[in-house]
Amino acid sequence: MMGNFLSLAVDSSIAGLKLAEAVHEGGFGLNLNILETNLINLLIVIGVVFYFGRKFLGKILTERRSDIETAIADAEKRRKEAASALALQQQKLAQAQAEADRIRAAAEVNAKAAGEAILAQAVLDIQRLKETAAQETNTEQERIIAELRQRVAALAIQKVEADLPSLLNDSLQQQLVDRSIAGLGGR
Repeated sequence: MMGNFLSLAVDSSIAGLKLAEAVHEGGFGLNLNILETNLINLLIVIGVVFYFGRKFLGKILTERRSDIETAIADAEKRRKEAASALALQQQKLAQAQAEADRIRAAAEVNAKAAGEAILAQAVLDIQRLKETAAQETNTEQERIIAELRQRVAALAIQKVEADLPSLLNDSLQQQLVDRSIAGLGGR
């Protein structure tokens, strides 16, 4: 409805200006006749628009202002929430970094202790292997010595058996038998 009034006011003003141009055909002039220029109609239309439009425009502007204030308040609230969330996440990040540093330090200590334990176990294993090797060497040496003694004894017996018949004559044999019987206590 207000658009119609405004349109009428503009149309009547344009018509008044065209009429004034037509009157002064030689150029542009100002028509001061109130009735010809529809100045009264124009003032009535502007008054109606101002009277009815003020409430309407005031209401629209008040709503717009309220919407803008609400949007600003919401934006400020979201900014504060985001800042709070950022601070919380930064705190969590700092805690996570501290935990990671603690875990890294503990891992280094554990790795060092494990390395030392492995090294100590390796030293013990080497010592045990040396002892086992020495024991096996001694056992093998004793076995070889015992085997050599048996062979030497067997060879000595073979040599004595081979040389005995040539060394023993009848009288020597009789003396040996008599001594053996005397050693047994039979005499």
